[in-house]
Amino acid sequence: MKAIIQREYGAPSEVLELRDIEKPNPKAGEVLVRVQATSVAGDDWHLMRGWPYFSRLATGLRRPGSAIPGQDLAGVVEAAGEGVTRFGRDDEVFGWNSGTFAEYVAVPQGNLEPKPANLTFEQAASVPIVAFTALQGLRDKGGLQAGQEVLVVGASGGVGTFAVQIAKAFGATVTGVASTRNVQLVRDLGADRVIDYTREDFTAVADRYDLILDMVGNRSLKQLRGALKPDGTLVMVGSSRFSPSGSQPTGLDRLFMGTLDRWLKASLTSMLSKQSLRPLIHQDSHDDLVLLREMLEQGQIRPVVDRSYGIDQLTEALRYQDEGRAPGKVVITI
Repeated sequence: MKAIIQREYGAPSEVLELRDIEKPNPKAGEVLVRVQATSVAGDDWHLMRGWPYFSRLATGLRRPGSAIPGQDLAGVVEAAGEGVTRFGRDDEVFGWNSGTFAEYVAVPQGNLEPKPANLTFEQAASVPIVAFTALQGLRDKGGLQAGQEVLVVGASGGVGTFAVQIAKAFGATVTGVASTRNVQLVRDLGADRVIDYTREDFTAVADRYDLILDMVGNRSLKQLRGALKPDGTLVMVGSSRFSPSGSQPTGLDRLFMGTLDRWLKASLTSMLSKQSLRPLIHQDSHDDLVLLREMLEQGQIRPVVDRSYGIDQLTEALRYQDEGRAPGKVVITI
């Protein structure tokens, strides 16, 4: 089978290689999925370089722990290992696993759910990781309740597009922050109000929110706290201190990239304030995948796919994603 191989950390154009390798065999409890589509994650650009360095505790200290990158997938079951009871050959599925930039991947059956019939493979592959992040940020870290005022910063991105829809489905009043060209998209997703950040500074107006979900990370904690109600909650998902088109980290900045120190400040502030400032690292969850599948099938949420690339165009797809302006998700077809 063909797969993208990464043997060392570095720039995607230098360390990614499309190669022919042996097809995996499913172990007990696994199914072999013929991948139809996967997607590019917002942090792939950094993680392929091994930045920030502390992330290597999870991804591999000296080299990537998985030679094949990729996390999301949608495809068709090719074969089932011993003990598999939930899926059979030719079942259409979606979910998550490491090593999805490949034609085939062996996946534990608990990482999968039937693909919603109302989604294409490309749409289904754009769901799992970003939707987990949005759902857990709002429900688990944010404690979202019906009737609350929610601000989604980065509302047109992969996580943000799901966050707007999930917050609305949970009964919140939602304000999204996006650029001019994405204002209508965020409105169409159900936002009650959209702030065009090129024309208005959401931290400089009088509005205050019960919950802020921040995927961008380019505002200070002081600014974000100023947009919160006195007992509000800030959930921090991302940081854009460094970007592919901007200055690159050096020295200690490569160790933390402005993330850990921000999280530490947030934790200390929460101890001294009625406001709650919480960092979020998503957790892969079969229960959440079941909930998301139900919401997709019922039309409560829908994926937003910006562009689709072939697997041989992965470097180009990463470069486009890294520009930080893709509405929704960038998908890779296999």
